Amino acid sequence: MYDVYAGYIVLIAGGITVMLRFLPFIAFGKSRPDFVMYLGRVLPPAVMAMLTVYCLRSVNLLAGTHGLPEGLACLAVIILHVWKRNTLLSIGAGTALYMFMMQIVFA
Repeated sequence: MYDVYAGYIVLIAGGITVMLRFLPFIAFGKSRPDFVMYLGRVLPPAVMAMLTVYCLRSVNLLAGTHGLPEGLACLAVIILHVWKRNTLLSIGAGTALYMFMMQIVFA
């Protein structure tokens, strides 16, 4: 019984998410106002910076691994992004490197 309710919740949340993603395209069509274009330019880097600060806020440089896995993963993301200009590749590879170091190298 609870599985059916959970499924409904997931479907409703997914539908709302899809609707919110498509709403600006439906509302503005091909003629997008300047502020929408501005937000499209500045929000992705701002969100990435905020997520980076959020993820690195609890790194303790004086204990454990001294922030080495986090630092190397961040460096890998920066190098890959400058080299390939592919956000998905750089974030995915940085995450995989971090998980490899935490599960295998520094386990």
